[in-house]
Amino acid sequence: MTSALVEGFTVTHRRYVPYSHAHYGGNLVDGAYSLGMFGDVATELCIRTDGDEGLFAGYSSVEFLAPVQAGDVMEATAKLVRIGNRSRGIEFEAHVVCRAAPSRGASSADVLPEPILVTRASGTVVVPVAAE
Repeated sequence: MTSALVEGFTVTHRRYVPYSHAHYGGNLVDGAYSLGMFGDVATELCIRTDGDEGLFAGYSSVEFLAPVQAGDVMEATAKLVRIGNRSRGIEFEAHVVCRAAPSRGASSADVLPEPILVTRASGTVVVPVAAE
């Protein structure tokens, strides 16, 4: 185990949402995009806390709270909230921090004054038993 294995430890990733991921009218992106980011940020959290990528066991809750659009910049955070022998409880949040502004031009975008919470979830990952 590493010194990062403490409840409250967080990892955050940022990612641009490309237009190739638009799946619905209005350049909307499906909710699976947030879940993919949660998987990536959980992997880094496990590496930092346990020295292993871990395996995602499942979600206990997922809430899609606001739309994600192509051209957004998203931030996903994983927070370690429970430490078991092999399991780790993680809470996730995804926010949009920048958004395209096509009314001003094809490549225009804005940094949002306040991030928009778009997805919230909680889940469990499993890691190997730590070597002693």
